[in-house]
Amino acid sequence: MPSTKNVVVIGHGMVGHRFVEALRARDTAGAWRITVLAEESDAAYDRVGLTGYTEHWDRTLLALAGNDYPGDDLIELRLSSRVTEIDRDARTVRTADGASLGYDALVLATGSYAFVPPVPGRDLPSCHVYRTLDDLDAIRADAQRSLAAGNAPVGVVIGGGLLGLEAANALRAFGLTAHVVERSPRLMAQQLDDAGGALLGRMITELGIEVHLGVSTDAIKPAQRNRPLRRSADDDSLRVMLGDGSHIDAGLVVFAAGVRPRDELARDAGLETAERGGVLTDLGCVTRDPHIYAVGEVAAIEGRCYGLVGPGYTSAEVVADRLLGGVAEFPEADMSTKLKLLGVDVASFGDAMGNTPNCLEVVVNDAVNQTYAKLVLSDDAKTLLGGILVGDASAYGVLRPMVGEQLPGDPMALIAPAGPGGTDGALGVGALPAAAQICSCNNVTKGDISEAITGGCCDVAGLKACTKAGTSCGSCVPLLKQLLEAEGVTQSKALCEHFSQSRAELFEIVSATDIRTFSGLLERFGTGKGCDICKPTVASILASTSSDHILDGEQAALQDSNDHFLANIQRNGSYSVVPRVPGGDIRPEHLILIGEIARDFDLYTKITGGQRIDMFGARVEQLPEIWRRLVEGGMESGQAYGKSLRTVKSCVGSDWCRFGQQDSVQMAINLELRYRGLRAPHKIKMGVSGCARECAEARGKDVGVIATENGWNLYVGGNGGMTPKHAQLLAGDLDDDTLIRYIDRFLMFYIRTADRLQRTAPWVESLEGGIDHLREVVCHDSLGLATEFEAAMARHVDGYSCEWKGVLQDPDKLSRFVSFVNAPDVPDPTIAFTENAGRKVPVQIGMPTVRPLQETQ
Repeated sequence: MPSTKNVVVIGHGMVGHRFVEALRARDTAGAWRITVLAEESDAAYDRVGLTGYTEHWDRTLLALAGNDYPGDDLIELRLSSRVTEIDRDARTVRTADGASLGYDALVLATGSYAFVPPVPGRDLPSCHVYRTLDDLDAIRADAQRSLAAGNAPVGVVIGGGLLGLEAANALRAFGLTAHVVERSPRLMAQQLDDAGGALLGRMITELGIEVHLGVSTDAIKPAQRNRPLRRSADDDSLRVMLGDGSHIDAGLVVFAAGVRPRDELARDAGLETAERGGVLTDLGCVTRDPHIYAVGEVAAIEGRCYGLVGPGYTSAEVVADRLLGGVAEFPEADMSTKLKLLGVDVASFGDAMGNTPNCLEVVVNDAVNQTYAKLVLSDDAKTLLGGILVGDASAYGVLRPMVGEQLPGDPMALIAPAGPGGTDGALGVGALPAAAQICSCNNVTKGDISEAITGGCCDVAGLKACTKAGTSCGSCVPLLKQLLEAEGVTQSKALCEHFSQSRAELFEIVSATDIRTFSGLLERFGTGKGCDICKPTVASILASTSSDHILDGEQAALQDSNDHFLANIQRNGSYSVVPRVPGGDIRPEHLILIGEIARDFDLYTKITGGQRIDMFGARVEQLPEIWRRLVEGGMESGQAYGKSLRTVKSCVGSDWCRFGQQDSVQMAINLELRYRGLRAPHKIKMGVSGCARECAEARGKDVGVIATENGWNLYVGGNGGMTPKHAQLLAGDLDDDTLIRYIDRFLMFYIRTADRLQRTAPWVESLEGGIDHLREVVCHDSLGLATEFEAAMARHVDGYSCEWKGVLQDPDKLSRFVSFVNAPDVPDPTIAFTENAGRKVPVQIGMPTVRPLQETQ
């Protein structure tokens, strides 16, 4: 048996890690021993999801699975080990600490560095790049220092591409007003055309980010003062000079103007580089030295560098194959991208810019609903070449795999807005050919998925394990489920690994037995100890089937971080306080009470779209005293923290409006008082409009009621979730009693049968027969359950009590409202605030956590 050879990998990013995984998976004989030299102190992490780090500040959550290769004796990972030299003649590499390692094969996976344009002043303090976890830590620290020093609460991002917009979002999360400066006339110029970029720019501006397009950055200087003052040691404020003569005063600047390949090691070793940078390789990812390979962003494959993770993974697979004697070559790369920037869907695929000669374009630009869709077609309008989607990228999953294929129907139908009843002309995944690429990150086709299903994969987890589809960016996971359904595979409805039953089945079990604890349910019908999926789900079921307080006994330990303290945790670890205001109808003394509490506890107040007043910035130990004053003043919990009824919005109706046809205010009050505290699979919102002018926006709610001359029209299944939906008409011209009976039945049917965290809109769509079946159940009692549904709702109404009032009356429950279990009188020192344009805003110092689980240091 031949001796084991040594392969040294320089770089441990996403692509370097993929190469190690691919080689070990193929090398069943153990022919290669792998040494990975990583410059960063962190093992491979998800750089695509870098911005998510600003939401939790936990590096472990971005770590790639298996990045430390536990139990594999053929892999050695050396972190903080920067390579300084490659000796091609001796086939060795030298690290900064003086170590020398020999290799039989060398893989360059050094990636890219953040490009900083030659702007005068770019080296000043408070200038940063946006590339690594350490970069984000430095930006956050500088933002906090700038705010504390009283500098301008502004951050400037140089660059309006993907990284630039992600950096702007991070600055906004730090409490700064973000400005984006982009030389091109549009944002994301590499992915979007003028119309798509213009819409994205409008949407980004509406989110409070200032956008400066078609303008250069001429210089960065220390900020000028209107009067002579001694600059403090922490005062590093800057003035950014723009090419149009204007300037922006800022606390910090972030360069996100693109990346350049880290090819300096290769150049110093005499390897050939491409004209625009990157280590030149052939289609086998081999450099001019047959013992050295290049993968990922540093590889200029036949002269071209690819800056996406999908082509990088492909190059890693090619090199793994080559080291084991294969002849794999790098195929034509898929440069498609789909992302969500500050909550806005953006996607481009194929020949998005229409560079193919004589191509045709089909465009739908919906300024009202803020969506833009473009398809690029061949000159005979039969073949899809590419496209762009902004605002709604739901069609991306089906459209991208069809690039290069003949369209089976009218191209306009693929991107036209949904018609009446929510129908549209979009094609299903079943229309895709076998060669269509489902997962571009891992080069998995529909044929590969179908073969895996035929081979026994019967769920999404199995397909991911078998094909690696959906294991990188995850955007293709919905297609995996659709393919399973298209192949006729019955998928498991198990809630999680601990319960083989679905949520609906567990609801029926709890309803039919005397089980009132999670442990009791787990002992009789489950296995193991439970998890973060089944615990809150069972807690919700128990709350939906009884009037027990959610913090009683064992049930308290099942709740998520919001229900733990009956308040929504905010980004800096403080909490919101939201008293109920039924139907938006509020008495002057309650307005005064809220104002006095906000003043006394220094809380930020905000009138919400749900017509109530939220107070933000309360520390956990302040919550009981705040709520004591609210309860004594006649107010109660608004349950803004729970998966339950939130609000019932109303217009002023026939009391005041000359168009009002019914008393919408009183109906909204009646509904909110009836359904308050009702626990459900997801939060529920309602609206009541006094006429068809729809001032309460009832058709955007889970339950919408609109007045007519003869009574009320009832709409259901609308909401403003990730994919906003208009509610559908269930019944019309109802009297008050019938309206309430139908809502009772609808809600109880939903609570009993919906999946975990399933909102009403997808639940209605999931019903066999959709809205028509729902109408038969609710209005015509086709299942014979109407009486049972109404009785269950009556029990809820009779058993309701304010959850905060219950806490205030119970010393045991009150004892949990402390920042530290071993120092109950000590407030959390990490909670901090600043001001932005006169508004109090949080400064996120640490990851929001469940505070009573902490102890002081």
